[in-house]
Amino acid sequence: MHEEFEKIYQDYAEDLYYFILQMCRNENLAMDILQDTMLKAVTSIDKFKGECSMKTWLCTIAKHIYFDYLKKAESKNISLEILPEHAEQNSFEQQISDSEQALQIHKILHKLEEPYREIFMLRVFAELKYVDIGAIFNQSENWAGVMFYRAKKN
Repeated sequence: MHEEFEKIYQDYAEDLYYFILQMCRNENLAMDILQDTMLKAVTSIDKFKGECSMKTWLCTIAKHIYFDYLKKAESKNISLEILPEHAEQNSFEQQISDSEQALQIHKILHKLEEPYREIFMLRVFAELKYVDIGAIFNQSENWAGVMFYRAKKN
């Protein structure tokens, strides 16, 4: 069991961390959510039925943990608009040379309604396939493609 967890962590932790970082824009919070995600995955591994990829399952857990954090922050009236500076630039930010443009993209994503925002993030940041995104929402691959198109249009 320990070796199995080590393999899962080695295979998915880095991608999962960057997926979480794109959602929360805070390195410390992303690391905390990553650890909580891995803990939840270990304790819930018997619930993984293989209907989607392990990466999709882990991203779903991370997304739920992050949304729980947002709900708690909102109930405590903590501003969600504060964007901390990152010590290092991640690969997505390196592609965007203008930091003002990155901030604008982040603001636009936060204004995008669900499920469009989540679908966009899963496709662009987590680089999931439409079939995996559809599985997260218990929908078809075609549905995920259409929803991603609408998210881009919005």
